[in-house]
Parts: sequence; C-alpha cells; structure tokens
Amino acid sequence: MNKNMAGLLKQAQKMQREMEKAQENLVNIKVEGSAGGGMVTVTANAAQELLEIKIEPEVVDSEDVEMLEDLVLAAVNQALQNARVRAEEELAKVTGGMMPNMFGGGKIPGF
Repeated sequence: MNKNMAGLLKQAQKMQREMEKAQENLVNIKVEGSAGGGMVTVTANAAQELLEIKIEPEVVDSEDVEMLEDLVLAAVNQALQNARVRAEEELAKVTGGMMPNMFGGGKIPGF
C-alpha cells in the first residue's frame, strides 16, 4: 500500500471513530419544541428520544381534548425536528462538510 493510500485509510478510520463518538454524544444534547405559545413544551435529545413533556395547568383544565392532543403533537414534532437539525450539525462537525451526501443529501437515516 502506498503512502498516500495508508494516510487516507488512517484518516477514514479516525473519522469513523469520531463519528461514533459524536453519535454517542447525541443523547446529551437537549432540544425543545413547544406549541400554543408555550402551553405545551417537549424536551428531546438529539438522538430523537423524548425526555419530558410539560403541559400548563390551564390546558389540562380545558374540556377541549382535541386541542390538547394537537398541541402535544405539534410540540413533539417540533422537538424531533430540532433534534434532527442538531444531530446533523454535530455530525457535520466531524465530517467537516466533506461528505454532504453521506446521509442521503444531508439527512441522517432514521432521523
């Protein structure tokens, strides 16, 4: 194996280790989504795990269950979208933008 090829292989292995570490760290990055002017707030991590749902008491007192369901759904979707964006940003730090299509055009599979 020539010197250039060995260097490239080392770089690829280093990047792979860094990517694995970055993916492991996604669980420590918290993001939020909210709906209804903050009446429902959802906290998730960048690994797309829901961590917490907060609902303001005045929403619970409402008899409009459909509105509460819509607010929770909107807040969850916003939190998950924020999680995807943060995950892409964190993983892009490792790749240095070298592989923009690595995750299907910048999208991480399963995210």
